[in-house]
Formats: sequence, structure tokens, C-alpha cells
Amino acid sequence: MITKEDVEHIGWLARIEISEQEKAEYMEKLNSVLDYFGQLDEVATEDVSPTYHVIDLHNVFREDVAAESLPQEKVLANTENKQEGAFKVPRIG
Repeated sequence: MITKEDVEHIGWLARIEISEQEKAEYMEKLNSVLDYFGQLDEVATEDVSPTYHVIDLHNVFREDVAAESLPQEKVLANTENKQEGAFKVPRIG
């Protein structure tokens, strides 16, 4: 169960101030969440195989097929910033 001290510690970690009234409210809400987890623990899951996704998905990407690239002139056609057959970019450093 979540105590008032636990809520204070969570507030300290989050760097937020929590009033006494809020501490009581958060304590109640967090304990309610833990009660739900307790209910889930009661469900019989011994015969259920683990899943990584609820829908059986397969890779939906297309095959990676090598294709011819665009010609260099066409790639550089829409820029004024080019130098020696490449994009000219600002110097870093």
C-alpha cells in the first residue's frame, strides 16, 4: 500500500509541492491503481502463452530491392548551394 510518506517522496522526486489534502487524495488514487493490479494477479494465466503484441503482425515493409539512384544533376537541380557535385552546407566547428 502507498503511504503518505511514499506520496511525499514521489513529490520530492518530481520536484513538486503537494499539499496535505493532495497527499491524501493521491494516496487514495494510487492505492486504487494497486488494487486493480491485485485483481489482475488473481486471473488464471497459466495456460496463456506470452504475447508481444495483441495483434499478430508481420513485417509489412516491401522487399529491399536495389534500384538505380537519381542522376547527380537532377538531385542538385533545385539548389544554389552546391560545390564539386555535392550540397554545400555551413561549416561546423
